[in-house]
Amino acid sequence: MAVAALKLKPKLKTFHATVHVTRVEEWCVEAETAEEARELLAAGDGYRCQIGDCINIEVEGVED
Repeated sequence: MAVAALKLKPKLKTFHATVHVTRVEEWCVEAETAEEARELLAAGDGYRCQIGDCINIEVEGVED
């Protein structure tokens, strides 16, 4: 037991990475029709109602 407690842990380093994340989010917008809502959302209007789930992560590069 004492030997295990004295064993040194490996020294960890911090790495920075460029990561592309694909996430499904729920967005809301005020509109009179579904068509108008689509147009507003496509134009960048509205707000995120729920962050949603991450469906894909791709690491582009890691810097030492």
